[in-house]
Amino acid sequence: MKILKFGGTSVQNAKMINEVIKIIKNSLKKDKIAVVVSAFSGITDKIIQAGQNAAKGDDKHLEDFKEIEKRHMEAIKFLIDIKKQSKILAETKTILNELEDCLNGIFLIKELSVRSLDFIMSFGERLSAYIVSRALIEKKVDSEFVDSRNLVKTDMMFGNANVNIKETFQNIQKHFHNNKKLNIITGFIGSTDKNATTTLGRGGSDYSAALFGAALNVKEIEIWTDVDGVMTADPRKVKKAFSIPYLTYEEAMEMSHFGAKVIHPPAMRPATEKKIPMIIKNTFNPEFPGTYISAKIPAKIEKISQITGISSINNVDILQVQGSGLVGVVGVAKRLFQTLAEKKINIILISQASSEHSICIAINPQDSEKALDAIHKEFELEISSGQVDKVKVENKKSIIAVVGERMRNTPGISGKLFSSLGNNGINIAAIAQGSSELNISLVIDREDEEKALKAIHDTFFLSKYREINVFLIGTGLIGSTLLNQIKAQNSQLQNKLNIKVNIIGLGNSKDMIFAKEGIDLKKWQQILESSKEKMNIENFINKVKELNLPSSVFVDCTACEEVSNQYENILNSNVDIVTPNKKANSGKFETYKKLKTLTKEKNCKFLYETNVGAGLPILSTLHDLLISGDKILKIEAILSGTLSYIFNTLDSQKEFSEIIKTAKSKGFTEPDPRDDLSGLDVARKLLILSREMGSTSKLKDIAIEKLIPEECFKAQNIEDFFKKLQKYDQLMKDKIKKAQKEKKVLRYVATLENNKAQISLQSVDQNHPFYTLSGSDNIVSFTTNRYKKTPLVIKGPGAGADVTAAGVFADIMRVIR
Repeated sequence: MKILKFGGTSVQNAKMINEVIKIIKNSLKKDKIAVVVSAFSGITDKIIQAGQNAAKGDDKHLEDFKEIEKRHMEAIKFLIDIKKQSKILAETKTILNELEDCLNGIFLIKELSVRSLDFIMSFGERLSAYIVSRALIEKKVDSEFVDSRNLVKTDMMFGNANVNIKETFQNIQKHFHNNKKLNIITGFIGSTDKNATTTLGRGGSDYSAALFGAALNVKEIEIWTDVDGVMTADPRKVKKAFSIPYLTYEEAMEMSHFGAKVIHPPAMRPATEKKIPMIIKNTFNPEFPGTYISAKIPAKIEKISQITGISSINNVDILQVQGSGLVGVVGVAKRLFQTLAEKKINIILISQASSEHSICIAINPQDSEKALDAIHKEFELEISSGQVDKVKVENKKSIIAVVGERMRNTPGISGKLFSSLGNNGINIAAIAQGSSELNISLVIDREDEEKALKAIHDTFFLSKYREINVFLIGTGLIGSTLLNQIKAQNSQLQNKLNIKVNIIGLGNSKDMIFAKEGIDLKKWQQILESSKEKMNIENFINKVKELNLPSSVFVDCTACEEVSNQYENILNSNVDIVTPNKKANSGKFETYKKLKTLTKEKNCKFLYETNVGAGLPILSTLHDLLISGDKILKIEAILSGTLSYIFNTLDSQKEFSEIIKTAKSKGFTEPDPRDDLSGLDVARKLLILSREMGSTSKLKDIAIEKLIPEECFKAQNIEDFFKKLQKYDQLMKDKIKKAQKEKKVLRYVATLENNKAQISLQSVDQNHPFYTLSGSDNIVSFTTNRYKKTPLVIKGPGAGADVTAAGVFADIMRVIR
């Protein structure tokens, strides 16, 4: 035999009742069953509202009653043939008249006692069970309405009555011995030995199902609801949550205690004592297997993760009782907990330091003021003498509970859990874990709850992919190329590395746009252009903070100091940064040092490989050499693609000014070529290399040989600049001829040696690695203790949108990998 229990959403209207009937008829083909039903969805709340309005003397209780009456009458008219409706409508009206009379009585005396509330709440289940039983008869199923008040006997604790198990079981067994029809039973309600109506508290209908199941020793209890079983996390907060196929009773109770939509723990007790499996099924998806809850998970079932699920309580307050007067004093905890118990304050979580110096408890926010007052009164003497501090209250907290049988005796679970939160900048205010190792509970800021759930879920469950959430500013040549690369590579990343890159925010100099689920990269330009949100860097950063997504990365593809000035703010928000923008690292040393310090303090990544050499692995190679213990003796580098092109093209037959004009026409130079010829861009890159080696250098410390005279820099415009430059063509030819005579070539070389940085035009011979450089390539030569005879050389394109964007893309991947 089985018990089938249908919740309020399963019987919310006539259409759903028909679906329930299909499930019942299908079950009857296989087993003998009994059915427990809840009130129609929303009806219990509406009855409570009607009672409260009546108690206040508010005529709105009449409107509430009319709505209750309408919903039940409409269900009957839909479910029952018109020729058979009159009797059922009349019987239903009789029940409704009783409710109406009771509400009128409450209205007259202006009082709603707990006992009266229990009585009026019972009408929801009574109406629902009666209508379902009659609808089944209409569908040729011989069924009988059962008012469980006649069978389930309780004490007089109205609102949350305690069941007399022995008498209740005897009543149920006797009833089923004498009644062979399909029983449609009211959930949630019982009665005292004097037949006063009581309710069974939160999860009461589930409890009713468990009581009937245990009394009849059924083989299974099916709980039909509106979800596909118990989920690994709340699907409203974690989109990748999925149904858990198997749970133990203990796992289900732990998850339920911390907010998971399972079964209220007391409701499970009768079933667990008789070791009766409970199955959570979905009325809206009846073919889905749901979640099977039993004493033990079948040995043949392979667990998909080290944990079973994650649940949370959204809003709690933390009370911290601390002081030297707590240390080694017997009975302090007893006094604290007894004081709160006397005030009927439920403690959700307890955490105590081994030093006994402090006790931390989590409670419902509505109880905080009452708890605070009670504790201060209980410990008044200790507080006045300074032995106990005044109780601290921390508001707006959430509890995250990680649950699973497999956590027992499995090393590394806590480390993995704490790392997943730490890597996403989520601070833990309190921790609690029982010796059973079945549950690790953490208190965090409420604003971080969703972020924490997603981070933990991605860490422990083998999701289809890990997500990285990108906020990109700068959609010019490099930024747009990067977006195209991500679009082209995303499916490959998902298939091979289980990584998905979401572009959550985009901004350019004019507009900005955000999409929590990701911007469609096939039409990002149209989406951004149509945005009504104008770019404001502070607002952009505030939106990144507000969304508070795990694995968030801020990507700066601008050359703008206004953006780089926000890096400190971004890192303080525990968001990683990837950028080709050199402004922050080549500006004030104090800024550079502060950003480095913040990355350590906040456990964030600040990646800028493309600051030097675009996509070439120059900075990462330098870091590898240093951390492996090598000593850098000298760095030589050609770090400007523009100047590389100029000197690789220049010979004694060509005019210096004409080559620069050609380079400008091909887009190899800045709009004003003097920006390249000044050597400042190379100096910034050399400064970054120097600082990465531990130097405190400033830009002014670098000796720069300018390639053109001061007269050219003072030219009023570009045309005037080229006229003045022609005067020096012969001077450059003479330098080239001299180099050629010595079988050398000219190169504009940045050098770092003995803590001195300089940039100069040099002649290099055939033995030098820079001799064969061609096109616009960059090249870096590391001379170290290990690479002394033959320097370590890195060579390749050091400029261009494709390679720079690829370098930025690689840094984004380093964040998550």
